[in-house]
This record gives sequence, C-alpha cells and structure tokens, in this order.
Amino acid sequence: MTAAEVKILFGENEYHTPKNQERDFGDKLFMGSRWYFVWEYAKIVLRTRKEAQAGIYDDNKWIESSHDIFHVAERCGAKMHIYGLDNLRKSNEPVVIISNHMSTLETMIFPCLITPFMRLTFVMKKSLVEHYFVREVMRSREPIVVSRVNPRDDFNLVMEQGYEILKQGKSIVIFPQTTRKTIFKPEDFNTLGVKLAKKAGAKVIPVAIKTDFWENGKGLLKDLGPINRKKPVYIKFGEPIEIKSNGKEENKQVIDFIATNLKKWDNL
Repeated sequence: MTAAEVKILFGENEYHTPKNQERDFGDKLFMGSRWYFVWEYAKIVLRTRKEAQAGIYDDNKWIESSHDIFHVAERCGAKMHIYGLDNLRKSNEPVVIISNHMSTLETMIFPCLITPFMRLTFVMKKSLVEHYFVREVMRSREPIVVSRVNPRDDFNLVMEQGYEILKQGKSIVIFPQTTRKTIFKPEDFNTLGVKLAKKAGAKVIPVAIKTDFWENGKGLLKDLGPINRKKPVYIKFGEPIEIKSNGKEENKQVIDFIATNLKKWDNL
C-alpha cells in the first residue's frame, strides 16, 4: 500500500478493524502462538533494513512499512480502534506528541498514523540506533538519541536538538515514561515533552494507547513477546494543547487524558 493510499485509509476521524477481517492461514497454522506474527514482522524489518542501507528509506517507505506491520497485526487477530485522527489532520504546524508507552507496537505503527499528516521523528534510546537489525532504519529517521545514563545530559540534548527540529517544521514523538510499562503510573511520567514544547512555542498532542495485544517479552525476546488476541488495540489522539504557563497544568492535562482513556478501555 502506498503512502497516498494509507492517507486515504485513515481519512476519517476514526478507524476500526473491519468485522470481516480474516486471519491469515499461517497464523491459524501456528495455532495462536506469536511465531507467525514475529515471522511476518521480521520480514518487514529485514526489507526496510535493505532499503535503509541503499539510502532509499524515506518518509513514504516509512509509512508503507509501518502500515504493513499494522496490517500484519490485524491479520493475526488484532482489533484496531483508532480515534482522533482529525486532531492530526488539522494541525498545520509542528507539535510535540506525548504518549504513554506500553509495547513495541506503538513505535512501529505510529508512523503510518501520523506521518501522512506531518513530518515526524522520535526521541529514541541509543540502543535502538545501535541495534544490528534496525540501526540503519532508525538512523535514517534522524531521531533525537538519548543514552538513558545521565538524565541531565539527555534533558539538555532533547531541549537543544528538539528545539531545532521543531523550528525546521518536523514534529517529535516523546514517551515520557522512558520505558514500556503495561501499568500507567503518573509519577513515572516526566515533563520533558511539555518543557520542550514551551521552549519552542509549539503545542502538544496527547496520545493514549493500549497496545498490550503485543506483550513485552523477556531476555533476548524482550521485543518479540507473545500476542494476545483477546486484547483490542486502542489509540486516541487528543486535541492540541497550547502551553500557556510553566507547563505543570498542561502536563496534568496530558496525564489525565491518558489515565481517563485507559480506565475507560479497561472497563470495556
């Protein structure tokens, strides 16, 4: 699917996996385990690695591969529920996108949801841009790379590089929890995204996600955990928030937006 087709696919404010979406025969053959999904995911990763090594992995390729992963998840039983796409569509300036972080899935599918409407990059941990299989892909996205060793150095780096990136017209995704967590704890949610937005005079778009369809693994399989077809995927983009004061109230708005939606989805 081309980038233009992806944009048309997400042309409404909401997207929901069709009720008649069929599971792949291969997924059924593997009797509900993770391995068909992991196999299909790995093929996409290896393809994008070759494209990045060849210097042709641009925004359109990013959107395409992201949607391929989105669709593989659907074909393996994921029920996607996406809300608030109009809040991306109507943004005519770069923003700081602030999201909770639950699994690998949101990192992989955010590009096909967001990049059709705005240029994008991520704040990303150093281990990803050094990972043997994905380093070329990650570097091609020109991310802000943090070490997770010295918080003060990371903060200064994000504030300096993030300011320049926003001024160049590119939006930035930040996961303030710093690591993937299935339980949302407001006290683990730092104010980095709001502070960056304030410095750059940009708005923030809060994002609530529930992506434990793809669970976190352990050890060497941390990024390739089991999938749970009983857990629908929920992603909701909120309205842009202007930073009018020191950012504390706006950060609370972001946290409340995430917590409220997670509570609602947990009760469905």
